[in-house]
Amino acid sequence: MPSQTLLRDGATLLATDTGEGLAVLFQHGLGGGEAQVAQTFPAGFRRITLECRGHGGSGLGERRPFSFEMFADDVLAAADQAGLDRFVAGGVSMGAAIALRLACLHPRRVAGLILVRPAWTFSPAPPNMQPIAEVAELILDHGTDKGRTIFAQSETAARLYREAPDNLSSLLGYFDRPDAKAFAQVLANIAGDGPGVSERDAAALDIPALVIGNEIDAVHPLSTAYTIAAAIPDAVFAEITPKARDSAKHFGELHEQISSFLQSHSNTRSLIPS
Repeated sequence: MPSQTLLRDGATLLATDTGEGLAVLFQHGLGGGEAQVAQTFPAGFRRITLECRGHGGSGLGERRPFSFEMFADDVLAAADQAGLDRFVAGGVSMGAAIALRLACLHPRRVAGLILVRPAWTFSPAPPNMQPIAEVAELILDHGTDKGRTIFAQSETAARLYREAPDNLSSLLGYFDRPDAKAFAQVLANIAGDGPGVSERDAAALDIPALVIGNEIDAVHPLSTAYTIAAAIPDAVFAEITPKARDSAKHFGELHEQISSFLQSHSNTRSLIPS
């Protein structure tokens, strides 16, 4: 799979560029990377993914704090390096917030939007990010072993075990990362941040947009997807099977929705690179 490196503020960032045709810059979620996107995004299209600082094979760099502004600027630099003047922006969770920021702040560059399981609307530190902030604080204050024990006995873990076990599994995975102590700062900074755009910014978008959400997900509430879809004029909203209920069906429906969206708009002027 073709990959490139991008040097930013002392960080070596890894980018994957695969497939052909209309270019889609599609970003991973918090703690994810290329592997997550490869599972999320359907084959048959050109996809470029930059592993954000501290994610996958990318370094942390020298700048602090980590932010959506930083990550979005890095993605835009990757688009420049790839020679893309215009592209579809998309992503899952954190990646969706990065894509929304790019569309609102760089409207000339973004031809369309694909927002999968968004976790942020228009405000920083939404309540659904509190479990991630809690995990980050425990790792920073107590280390991984003690922090995991405290979290496993917490009210947050008990609630997620009942309501969203898939989220609980992902959160426990943060304690198991070999770089958990360093990555906890990324978790803390991003959980407390937001895409830095307003509902008015979203309402001003004049591009095709697809917003995908599902139930049984406390970190990515279905209500967040509804809110964003309602704010973007003529956005297409799709609710799919929760991954926690049927993983294979979830990804099958996800691929179908993204493929249908890209195919239906690939010949329209708005998605043709200029």
